[in-house]
Amino acid sequence: MGKSTYGMGSLTLRGKKWYGYPRIRQKDPVTGQMVYDRKPIILGTKSGMTKTEAREKLAREIAKRKGWFRTNGQVMNDGSVTFGWFVRNRYLPLKEGDWREETAKNKTSLIQTNLIDDLGELPLVNFDRFTLQMHVNKLAETCSKDTVLQIRAYLRDIFEEAVDQDFLSKNPSARVKVPKNLRETDTTTLTWDQLRMALELLDESDRILVELDMTDALRPSELFALRWKCFEPGNSRLVLLETVYKGKIRPFGKTRKSLAPVHLPPVLVSDLLAWKAKCPDSLPDAFIFPNKDGGFLDTGNYRKRVLKQLADTLNLPNLTFQIIRRTIATLSQTKGHAKATQGMMRHSRVATTTDVYQQVIPASVADMVDSIHGELRKPSTAVVETRKIAANLRAKKQREPVRKNAKLTPIDTKRAEYPMGV
Repeated sequence: MGKSTYGMGSLTLRGKKWYGYPRIRQKDPVTGQMVYDRKPIILGTKSGMTKTEAREKLAREIAKRKGWFRTNGQVMNDGSVTFGWFVRNRYLPLKEGDWREETAKNKTSLIQTNLIDDLGELPLVNFDRFTLQMHVNKLAETCSKDTVLQIRAYLRDIFEEAVDQDFLSKNPSARVKVPKNLRETDTTTLTWDQLRMALELLDESDRILVELDMTDALRPSELFALRWKCFEPGNSRLVLLETVYKGKIRPFGKTRKSLAPVHLPPVLVSDLLAWKAKCPDSLPDAFIFPNKDGGFLDTGNYRKRVLKQLADTLNLPNLTFQIIRRTIATLSQTKGHAKATQGMMRHSRVATTTDVYQQVIPASVADMVDSIHGELRKPSTAVVETRKIAANLRAKKQREPVRKNAKLTPIDTKRAEYPMGV
């Protein structure tokens, strides 16, 4: 049985082909009466298109037959344009030019999973604020806070684009709000002692790798892409030249400031020189921390094979590269100011460092309060004069007569002195 295309027609699979049955009301040239045209349209083979693609093609064919295409090929505002068709054919092609390849894949997958899969077959004109708010509220029950915030942003951008392209006259997502009851983002951090214990359990190569990651708060994509040509012992630094992501080498980083020199403490320089003398391949293009085949390590594999085992052995709440970066950013509050931490993290904005990565340290807050109170209790530079003034004020106060049983009268009347007992 064919599935309805919102009153415009139906779709049926016959054999190996998709057939569309449009529902077009037109005037019979012989009788002059209004009749429905139900002649089938062969849309394509089952192996060549999905059911959703077949339904979208049927909608376009109906739009053509009804004359709903403008001269520039744009579809008029009607029920034949679905949310999924607009996102795939009008929104994503515009955005993908601004996104890097991996970013485009991630964003497209997020939109597909959280928007198109649920809302893709609905006509664009059927959306209203209530429908979109209910969908965002539903996502908030199962998705993380960051995902909900991204989806709300994508909804606004998609419908704003629909308005700009004259598919809609009003943006139904303009007043969609983020639900208050969201799943909290992971803010796990560790202590200095927990970091030290983790390093003490590792062998030489893994210890240098993890200690380097902790010292300079490197991202795993930067850490595993390091080659010996990046190592400059004379300048006590590593120069980040590329990153690895999902099995590929990339000549760019996460942000504009990601690929930059990072400082190396003298002890770490010595450790890297010792490791260079022992490692299987120390040629300039060889990876500093290679896998068994000489290629770069896989982030997910290393996290499961090394970091997770450390967390289990030491009974840590968790241990990932993200937690290490967050921990170092948080603990650095006692070692330097926020701008220095931003430089170490190589963030484009200091707000990312302070609002996303750095967490409140209760002990530091208590120390700060004690320090503030200690400053207040110190004598001022004019303590001798202020003590004299304070003594005079206290003496003056003691000399003033104490008025007993005085009662104030309303405004513009005299104060009356009442006898005792009244």
